[in-house]
Amino acid sequence: MLDQRFWRGRRVLLTGHTGFKGSWLLLWLLSLGSQVWGYALEPETEPSLFTSLGIDQGQADCLGGGFHHRLGDLRELQALQALVAEAQPEVVVHLAAQPLVRRSYRDPLETWATNVQGSLHLLEALRPLQHPCAVVMVTTDKVYANREWDFGYREDDRLGGHDPYSASKAAAELAIASWRASFCGSAAHQNPHLSIATARAGNVIGGGDWAADRIVPDAMRALASGEPISVRSPRATRPWQHVLEPLGGYLLLAERLYSDGGSYASAFNFGPVLEANRPVRELVAAALQHWPGHWQDLSDPHAPHEAGRLHLQIDKAHHQLAWQPRWDFATTVARTVNWYRAVHEGTNPLECCLADLEAYHAEAAHAH
Repeated sequence: MLDQRFWRGRRVLLTGHTGFKGSWLLLWLLSLGSQVWGYALEPETEPSLFTSLGIDQGQADCLGGGFHHRLGDLRELQALQALVAEAQPEVVVHLAAQPLVRRSYRDPLETWATNVQGSLHLLEALRPLQHPCAVVMVTTDKVYANREWDFGYREDDRLGGHDPYSASKAAAELAIASWRASFCGSAAHQNPHLSIATARAGNVIGGGDWAADRIVPDAMRALASGEPISVRSPRATRPWQHVLEPLGGYLLLAERLYSDGGSYASAFNFGPVLEANRPVRELVAAALQHWPGHWQDLSDPHAPHEAGRLHLQIDKAHHQLAWQPRWDFATTVARTVNWYRAVHEGTNPLECCLADLEAYHAEAAHAH
């Protein structure tokens, strides 16, 4: 359970707020009453969740928070420094990234520059702060050296990455840990006010993702147009979780960092329960129960390498943060597909998101 009193009026810097996860987190923070400064590129998809939510200052006021929208690139250090000087954030959630595996093969230099150098630019911009600030740097479950294990990766397992995306995120983890060790503390060259953790989440699904080369948006586009769903890796296993699960983990981690940073300034996995680790073909089959259609196997043995099996151990988040996923695999798929189908049939995306948030809060309160 989040402490709503902590978030009300809290100054939050959120990078990547125009993306899929960022738009959901922006909406959640505003509903908690936070003052949010968003820094991101223009939405890259059409449609985009950020645009369809229509969040402006007036909408933010209605939700109970405040919103300051800024467009910019992580590779622009001076722009980040100016934003931090203006916002004076008390919490930072860093989501901005080049997040697509297949795109990283097409543009590896952009991927490395954004995911590694961009993360360091943000930390460097935060260095002058003279008040407590909790910083959650979000990476991915793909930071681990993938050994196609049947059991999950723990936070202290070896980092690595075959494709440029995975490797850049693993490199970002190393760079962030080095920056924290070098510049957080009480020495003359250090800042005693910053508490920095990294967060590694599994495969996130939910309404409003329109990115290319992702199974759920690809499937929803196909169903909306009456075409078969093309599946390129039906046997690949992923830890599927609803977008609200890791976002809630990030917020809970930020609360703990702010109150007792030294104890939580490390890496945390946020993944689903074990039964939600399913092959892609099972995800598609479950989706078709809520929006009837068909799928076709387009496996290509010559396609660029992608991990076949991924799974995270989440014991650390459970024991140290009292965090655990709320929605099982069936609920996650149902809420995701029903979101897209409702929007396709004319329901306002903001209404759909707020309904999911309300249902998630209700589930958390019931479990608590």
